[in-house]
Amino acid sequence: MSDTVTNTVKIEDVGPCRKRISIDIPAETVDGHIESAFASVAHEANIPGFRKGHAPRRLIEKRFGSYVKDETKSRLISSAYQEAISDNELKVLSQPPAEAMEGIEIEAGKSVHFEVEVEVMPEFELPELKGIKVLKPDALLPDGMIDEEINKIAINEGSLDEREDSDKGDYLTGNAVMTDSEGTEHYNIEGAVVQIPEDGKEGMILGVIVPDFAKQVGTPKEGDKLTIQLAGPENHEIEALRGKDLTIEYEVVKVYRIVPAVIGDLVAKYGFNDEEQLREMVSGQLTQRAEVQQQAVMRQQITKFLADEIAFELPEGLTAQQAARNLERRRMELMYRGVDPTEIEQHMAELRSSSSDSAASELKKFFILNKVADSMEITVEEPEVNAQLVQLAHQQGKRPEQVRDELIKSGQAQTLLQQIREHKTVDAILADAKIEEVSADEFNKQMGE
Repeated sequence: MSDTVTNTVKIEDVGPCRKRISIDIPAETVDGHIESAFASVAHEANIPGFRKGHAPRRLIEKRFGSYVKDETKSRLISSAYQEAISDNELKVLSQPPAEAMEGIEIEAGKSVHFEVEVEVMPEFELPELKGIKVLKPDALLPDGMIDEEINKIAINEGSLDEREDSDKGDYLTGNAVMTDSEGTEHYNIEGAVVQIPEDGKEGMILGVIVPDFAKQVGTPKEGDKLTIQLAGPENHEIEALRGKDLTIEYEVVKVYRIVPAVIGDLVAKYGFNDEEQLREMVSGQLTQRAEVQQQAVMRQQITKFLADEIAFELPEGLTAQQAARNLERRRMELMYRGVDPTEIEQHMAELRSSSSDSAASELKKFFILNKVADSMEITVEEPEVNAQLVQLAHQQGKRPEQVRDELIKSGQAQTLLQQIREHKTVDAILADAKIEEVSADEFNKQMGE
């Protein structure tokens, strides 16, 4: 069905990277959609006493009126919104929240007005992308790194010794409830894991860094109830937590100490003949990880160059969606580099607690790489996704299909696609860069200047 009367659309800037879209749908268009919806329902309706498609209109309206109005509202608003986006060539980065549609009523003979705010790509010019200077550090393994990695494996493969009392470095499992100063509950987690930090050190609980965690937690025993006070990070993906005075009530259920596995057990577990074969395996894994890290630091130089060269206005404060995007991009990048899962969660907590400037810088890089990818017509193919899944699976000791399912269930599948596209984009720039090979020491010296 084609409408004879067009919608009235108004686009306004409501802040950096945000626009308000105001749309008025004429009564004629509303009536046309309602009539079309009723006709469709009447044709398919089965009402006792009447042949299919021959029930009186009044019965159709009585039985299906509410459904027809809801369906008409959904179709009308979706169509009008998509048309406004297309006609005004808006590069929208996120769909409006569902609550934006609440309160809108559809009535025959009446026009419909609605407004939504959306996040859009900022407008800026790209610099020359060829000939960027990049340092390439060597990927040699530092002395002692293999021993350090074997120690980590021994801890990961170690056994848990349950204890009544605790000491620094031990792990607690318990029930954690987070509330704000108004008594609103934000988290209620059973089996929350906490590691007791060394004296004077910060710690993490429920994904948030607590600077004086060691002092507040102490060395509790099984059954103890702790009260932990903290401030909500300014860049938390849950906006209701930002800057709030928070309290976590934590009941210790179990106390554990990790007893590292002995070398002989590791050799047997991996099916090796001796320790030398174990060291060869670890060396190979570390070399592969070092090569990934080498590529990562070269990519970082490209993104830093672009961020330094390009100027545009960013939002004053990150929205929940933007903060969540930053966290997921960082999480996926760390997974790609093969960082241990417990270390990844520590990095996530640190990012939540980072400065506003740091968080805005992450968002800026996202915008820039999106535009560069568009300008270079970078796309992602299924074999590339599969290759990345295989790599992630190898690092995590899982099957590729298991990793794929986990990413889909956690909502990170789109983040993986975005990461692959960004990597391809930066690698395309690196292909035309001026690359200088240097030692790791020289690299650190120059990058520190």
